[in-house]
Amino acid sequence: MGPGSPKSFAGWLCIFGLALAMCAGTARAQDQLNQVHVKPPSSTTTTPKGEPAGTEAPPETGAAALNIHPGSLIRLNTDLVLVPVTVTDPMNRLVTGLEKSDFEVFDNNVRQKITSFSCDDAPITVGIILDLSGSMSSKLIRAIDSVLAFIKTSNPQDEYFVIGFNDRPVLIENFTRSVSDIEARLATVHASHRTALLDAIYYGIVKMQQASHERKALLIISDGGDNDSRYTPDEVKSLVRESDVEIFSMGIFDPYAPTPEERMGPQLLQEISAASGGRLFSVSDVDELPDIAQKISMDLRNQYVIGYRPSDLVRNGKWRKVRVKILPPPGLPPLTVYARSGYYAPLR
Repeated sequence: MGPGSPKSFAGWLCIFGLALAMCAGTARAQDQLNQVHVKPPSSTTTTPKGEPAGTEAPPETGAAALNIHPGSLIRLNTDLVLVPVTVTDPMNRLVTGLEKSDFEVFDNNVRQKITSFSCDDAPITVGIILDLSGSMSSKLIRAIDSVLAFIKTSNPQDEYFVIGFNDRPVLIENFTRSVSDIEARLATVHASHRTALLDAIYYGIVKMQQASHERKALLIISDGGDNDSRYTPDEVKSLVRESDVEIFSMGIFDPYAPTPEERMGPQLLQEISAASGGRLFSVSDVDELPDIAQKISMDLRNQYVIGYRPSDLVRNGKWRKVRVKILPPPGLPPLTVYARSGYYAPLR
């Protein structure tokens, strides 16, 4: 067949058309990434199948199936943004008793009028993400003690679920308020295998779509970086930004970590926690775990919640930056504010 034959010419046209289509698809994908990060929630959900009783497989679906409601950090309606805020002093002690006039909030660098302000101990749904990889063998007893210490100092109306993970996350205990139920289930776990930390965080955020309370948080207890997840750090950070879940982490880090993943563990948990408005607590001594867990419990019970209606809200699905500034009363030292860094505007 000669180079100028009809079949040869048709083949070149096909290849040229395919190349154009690939370039157009790449351009569209890049444009979507730059313009709108949150898709409307899916109208259907997928129920995991083929798992033993009492467990669930990690979800296969993405953020669009989370029933996430863009435009709020804790959703009341499409216009009101509620920002949970924790305040500490230079000694890292919790600061309570502040008033609405002690705060300023900025949305996309524009100062907003605070329309609601509270510091009530409202019930919260907490997902506990417990590292059960092999490196946790010598630390597991104290890690379990810290879970129980956290629950016993929390609001009695709080609800919990527990996800354990090594090379895959598994639901250990579904939503419950019972300390004894969680204690009984944790008595059966053991540590082994690799570490799929990112998959467990992803699973925990997806699980929160079933939460009973408006306030939601994850408590992560882990000793190292990820070495066996399907999801990437960027995918998980993006999901964290799209959700209204605060993340508090207790990292039991080895200063002489032998692998690159373990050495990156502190930075990974720091970035994920900070993106949610939560905090990372580095633990040098496993005996400190229960005390730190109690401190996190008290932080959650003494948060301020600032509400405002954005003065220039545009329903375009784009990321809007939030900054909370504190104006401490006279006589107080400089204070540190922990709050979510932003939210996605609603699409409709």
